[in-house]
Amino acid sequence: MRNFTFYLAGFLILFLTQVYGQETFESRAKTIAIKIESATKEEKLALKNEVEAVNIELEKNQITKEQADEKKAKLAEVRAKNIETRVAEVQKELNSLVQEKVDGKIAESDSSRTFIFHFDPKKYKGYKNGESRTTSQFVFAFGLNNLATNKAVANSDYRYWGSHFYEWGVTWNTRILKNNNLLHAKYGMSLMYNNLRPTENRLFVENGNQTNLEVSATHLSDSRFRNVYLVVPMHLEFDFSGKTQKDDKTIFRTHQSFRVGLGGYVGGNIKSKQILCYEDENGNDVRQKSKGDYNVNDFIYGASAYIGYKSLSLYAKYDLSPLFRHNVVDQNNVSLGLRFDFN
Repeated sequence: MRNFTFYLAGFLILFLTQVYGQETFESRAKTIAIKIESATKEEKLALKNEVEAVNIELEKNQITKEQADEKKAKLAEVRAKNIETRVAEVQKELNSLVQEKVDGKIAESDSSRTFIFHFDPKKYKGYKNGESRTTSQFVFAFGLNNLATNKAVANSDYRYWGSHFYEWGVTWNTRILKNNNLLHAKYGMSLMYNNLRPTENRLFVENGNQTNLEVSATHLSDSRFRNVYLVVPMHLEFDFSGKTQKDDKTIFRTHQSFRVGLGGYVGGNIKSKQILCYEDENGNDVRQKSKGDYNVNDFIYGASAYIGYKSLSLYAKYDLSPLFRHNVVDQNNVSLGLRFDFN
C-alpha cells in the first residue's frame, strides 16, 4: 500500500505539471520526497537479495557462520553508505528549491484558477477563473524529544534538554466547506528526525531481538541515537482567520489568526544510527557512527496536535507505535516543540 501511494503521487505530479504547464513549489518538493523513498527502497531491496545469497552459501557449507556474519555486516555497511550518499544528493535539490522559493524564482501554487476534472474525457472543461480552496506551506519544526515508559516521561533514561527532534516537509491546506473558513484538511509529507541522548554514560546494544541500554566501558563525551522517518501527517485544522470582502468578492484568509490542528501521522523508518564520541588511549577524539536495524519498528504511526497564531505554533506529537519491535517494555517517542508553517 505504501509503495502504491508513492507511485500514485508521482503520477499525479507529472499529470498536474503537464496540465498547469509548469512545476510549482509543492510538486517539486513532492518529487524530491519520492526520490528519497525510492533510493532507500532500492538499496534495502538490494541488501535483502545480497543477504539471501550469503545465507545460501552458508546452507551449502561454502562458508562458516562467522564468515557469513562478517559478509552481512560489510554488505549492510555499504548499502547504508549508499543510502546516505543518495539521500544527501537529493537533499541538495531540496536546499536549492527552498532557496529558489525564498528568492521568488518559483511559483508556490497557482491560486488564480481552479482546476475542474471530469471523468469523461469528452466532457473535460479544463480550468475556470476563481479562488483556490487549497494552499500549500513549507513546514519546519524542532524541540525536545524523549521516550515515554509505561506512559510516563518522569525519571527518563534520556537527557531532557539534550534529546531533541526536528522535522521539515510540505503540506497542503484545503478549506472543507465552500462558504465557511473554520475547518481545513491539512495533509502532506515530512521527514522526522528523532534524537535520544542516554544518561549515565550508556549506549544502545542489540541482544538478539532486544535492544537495551548498557553502560559503556569507555567514557563517552556524547552518546546519541537517531531515527529518521518519512511520514504522511494529516490534521483537521480550525483556522479563525475569518474572511473579508474586496470588490464585492469574499476572500477567505488562512494563517492570519489563531489556529488549532488535531490529527496524526503514519510512515516508515528510513535510517537508524548511533553516534558515539570519546577519547581513545592516545588522546585522539573519536566520533563513531553505527548504522543498523537496532530492532526499531519499520513503521510508525502516532497522534499530533498544534495550537498557535499565524505561522508559529506549539507542537506536540506522540508515537502510538513503540520504538522497538520486541522489547519487553514498550517505549513510545514523545516530542514537544515549535512549528512554523510558511505560506
